[in-house]
Amino acid sequence: MSVFLSSILPPLGLYTLISRFLLKNPHYLHRKKKTAFYCIQISHRGGSGEKIENTMEAFTNAVENGSQMLEMDCHLTKDGHVVVSHDENLKRQTGMDKDISSLNLEELPLYKERLEVEFNAGHENKSGTDRKIALLEDVFRKFPKIPVSIEIKVDNPQLMREVSALVKRYDRESITLWASEDAKILNKCRSVNGSMPYSFSKQRGVLLLLLYYTGLLPFVPVGESVLQFYLPRIINRTYKPEKPEILKKSWVVSLIDKITMRTNLFKHLAERGIQVHLFVCNKNEDIKAAFDLGATGVMTDYPTLLSTYVKTHVGVVDPDSSSTPEEEHQRLKQT
Repeated sequence: MSVFLSSILPPLGLYTLISRFLLKNPHYLHRKKKTAFYCIQISHRGGSGEKIENTMEAFTNAVENGSQMLEMDCHLTKDGHVVVSHDENLKRQTGMDKDISSLNLEELPLYKERLEVEFNAGHENKSGTDRKIALLEDVFRKFPKIPVSIEIKVDNPQLMREVSALVKRYDRESITLWASEDAKILNKCRSVNGSMPYSFSKQRGVLLLLLYYTGLLPFVPVGESVLQFYLPRIINRTYKPEKPEILKKSWVVSLIDKITMRTNLFKHLAERGIQVHLFVCNKNEDIKAAFDLGATGVMTDYPTLLSTYVKTHVGVVDPDSSSTPEEEHQRLKQT
């Protein structure tokens, strides 16, 4: 046994030291990833706590109140139009129990006047007169310079091709992010357009954690540009998931929090140029917790709330200033 330990412990100890050093200093092995966007303030569904989710009015309100990225989901109508909607089935949003894919654009119903904010249980959008389901093309046309995160939830190659075609038409491949929890769907998106940056899928997120805990992460190349993940502390407080049932157990949420919310992991990713967006933070205490953990960006349903927090802790960012959003984020972490 002593011979075994003497032969194993020294190389294991050396490996551990090298891994920890490279975790803090990844530039020795990896060139820092450069993206055309660096976003501190991200609006979830366009800011569904202030206006009706995913409408042009919501997106406009978000951008006017400081949002640097718009997060949305897209689906394809029967006649081939890409529309912005979180759900494929329209019952929750409109009352009509129909899938978007079964309807032509002109047949799409209006949103309900009031929708519950999914990540702020018991609260509805504060106001909003725009009830029309938005076209992705209208978003691109109105906000040509605003980065957009597009989540693809359904395995529909035509949808992926249409999204890619719009991205190319409006010359925004560098500022439009592929996103999907499903690795299979995300890989198909990338095969359609590999020039667009992409986020971690759920499967790749699990692999990221395994690499981190085994010490292998500093040695492994990472293609993703953004990690988007829940801030676990909101689960069963502002966000009450119906499924899976196991998330209703407090010890499970606490375990997820301890495993995933690792400041040195987020710092390592940021040092490699991989942005970390935590969501959905709808209270000041959660925004603060996200930034304290090392998030480079925060996603919210309340863009005005987030903008006020950032202005209070960072100050107003002058668009003509030489200070970059990344530098402003460093200032935020120091306050």
